[in-house]
Amino acid sequence: MSAADVVIIASGGANIASLEIALDRLGARSEVSADPAVVSDANRALLPGVGAAADAMARLRAAGLIEVIREYRRPLLGICLGMQLLYERSEEGDVPCLGLLAGEVRHIPRAPGRSVPHMGWNSCDVLRTDPLLAGIASADYFYFLHSYAAPATDDSSATVEYGGRWCAVASSRNFHGVQFHPERSGSAGSRLLRNFLEL
Repeated sequence: MSAADVVIIASGGANIASLEIALDRLGARSEVSADPAVVSDANRALLPGVGAAADAMARLRAAGLIEVIREYRRPLLGICLGMQLLYERSEEGDVPCLGLLAGEVRHIPRAPGRSVPHMGWNSCDVLRTDPLLAGIASADYFYFLHSYAAPATDDSSATVEYGGRWCAVASSRNFHGVQFHPERSGSAGSRLLRNFLEL
């Protein structure tokens, strides 16, 4: 793959270095960019993110990337906050998001014995066949770090239980999302990233 084959959208505040290393281990060179022309021309795009939804949407808007992402027609994978931005709205800051997946991202409810953010390793329940999940089973564990989550909908390929049933993996058309961090999720995360590169 050439450097432009996998563009990591510079949405700010993301652990981009770990993602670059994970892609490099898979033989995929990546390019970090907030240039609309570079993102638009990429064969694949990753939308990572940590922090607040409103801030991330403001950065995408300032870079002229909102419509570029909405009109993107090749495989795009949102990671953590990047996945949440694919939905219609986030309760975090009551902000409109990209509207590529149906639903509103909500705060995970606090309860005795259950801390928020949801931080650590969890398995996911695989709901349906999805090329993104090829070779991945419900027994596999992934690393989560988030306080907000998307509901389980028809777009959900896998869910996670944490104070409710939340979407862990979503796919609709060319848009995909994972709530966990595949770049920090060992062999299962590496397999998911490889699956994305092979879409």
